Amino acid sequence: MSRILHFVLALIVVALLALLVSHDRKSIRLRYVIQLLVIEILLAWFFLHSEVGLGFVKGFSAMFDKLLGFANEGTNFVFGKMNDEGLAFFFLKVLCPIIFISALIGILQHIRILPVVIRFIGTALSKVNGMGKLESFNAVSSLILGQSENFIAYKDILGKMSRNRMYTMSATAMSTVSMSIVGAYMTMLDPKYVVAALVLNMFSTFIVLSIINPYKVNASEENLQMANLHEGQSFFEMLGEYILAGFKVAIIVAAMLIGFIALIAGLNALFAAVLGISFQSILGHIFWPVAWVMGIPASEALQAGSIMATKLVANEFVAMMDLQKLSGTLSVRAEGILSVFLVSFANFSSIGIIAGAIKGLNEEQGNVVSRFGLKLVYGSTLVSVLSAAVAALVL
Repeated sequence: MSRILHFVLALIVVALLALLVSHDRKSIRLRYVIQLLVIEILLAWFFLHSEVGLGFVKGFSAMFDKLLGFANEGTNFVFGKMNDEGLAFFFLKVLCPIIFISALIGILQHIRILPVVIRFIGTALSKVNGMGKLESFNAVSSLILGQSENFIAYKDILGKMSRNRMYTMSATAMSTVSMSIVGAYMTMLDPKYVVAALVLNMFSTFIVLSIINPYKVNASEENLQMANLHEGQSFFEMLGEYILAGFKVAIIVAAMLIGFIALIAGLNALFAAVLGISFQSILGHIFWPVAWVMGIPASEALQAGSIMATKLVANEFVAMMDLQKLSGTLSVRAEGILSVFLVSFANFSSIGIIAGAIKGLNEEQGNVVSRFGLKLVYGSTLVSVLSAAVAALVL
């Protein structure tokens, strides 16, 4: 019973924090919020508790193990014994496979399998979330294509979207993760938490955005259609583009890690010298209550809060590396809840990535997104908190 009461407390906190920045509280449709929450809880139980769900996760994980094995062949050819001997482990084992997964996504997109999947799942979601079809399509396409590549699908209609709709589209991209990077996460976290987070974040996004950004889509907007990605390209043109896109993502992540880890190390040393406490310890105290509200035991909430804050100010990879260092010292429950929280792009650096991607397609809308950048991080962080709280209910 205490677990249920704790979950109710988490719901109240998330709801109040979302209502605090809601632009139109009177337009919130409570029926859809409750409907989505019930579905999300059932899905959490399915993926984290039921035998069938755990079997699905094992199958999904095994598929990615195979894909990572194929990716390893390409890495071995280029880097040879460095890979075999475990040198440059993170870059070779975690980041390089992104290139192969990206190429595979491009192939599935080119042969029109992914568009069918996106439209099918998007249409089904639009029946239960109370939002427009485009928002539902966007939730699925962001998950598959990634937060920047995804917006190319809407390049012809970006200029016609309302401010509210742009917030929803951008927040959805920040609250999910792309399939090209899932394999990298699975090398750092238990795969079952990664799979569960992918699904839970989608429903948490709809719930939080239904409170923060409620609106109704008019008929003319609803009829807007997605463009076909890379239409008119030959197979090898597309393949080269996706391979280079995957390499670009790997290099960007590597650069971000170098910069952020060095910066955090410097800040830790500075704060320790001046205040006698590290920068991450201070962040841990700030996020302690959030970690506890999510369901992490009070005795572990300080360590968890530090990792959560690291994800926000740096990125999820830096936070996952910190979590790996604590492996074995945290309880299984705390590690599971924290793992679900970490699987998203909700951090400050994502503001620039999303705004830049949109600005490259439509400068005016890119400026709109930049102006509500902090609200994007706020909303997408609430999404992560809600997903983690739902996971805590069944763990």
